[in-house]
Amino acid sequence: MNDVTPGDIVEIHVGNKKAYAQITHNHSSYPPVVRAIEGLFDTRPTDLEALVSGKTRFVAMIPLAAAMAGAGATVETIGNCRVPQAHRDFPIFRMPIRNKKNEILYWWFWDGRGLSYDVELDEAQSALPLREVMTGAHFLQLLGQ
Repeated sequence: MNDVTPGDIVEIHVGNKKAYAQITHNHSSYPPVVRAIEGLFDTRPTDLEALVSGKTRFVAMIPLAAAMAGAGATVETIGNCRVPQAHRDFPIFRMPIRNKKNEILYWWFWDGRGLSYDVELDEAQSALPLREVMTGAHFLQLLGQ
């Protein structure tokens, strides 16, 4: 699972349930962008198109195979479907810039190409994913919530 393609759908075992995610983007300098699909399932859905049209739980940059192996979880590519229209643009990530006292001075916003910034976050910006490479343990924790 080192080479992933946008549209790939992966199944991740979370306890006795199954979670699903879709690779939405590759970036030359960062791990793939992964969209976790809302819900935990007892069995694998048969309609993958319907699955990927479901709600998004969260978005993360993560080297999925290595991160899941490091967290003791299994992951399997089960298909490839076109990325839904709402997720085709590279997502904007937010990143806090802090002073020596660890106070947030301002926020950087990264769209995969360039940076912009703002001093305060509005409601929409607060919902943006953090620009970080997520660990497998944190990814599994968010899936299981």
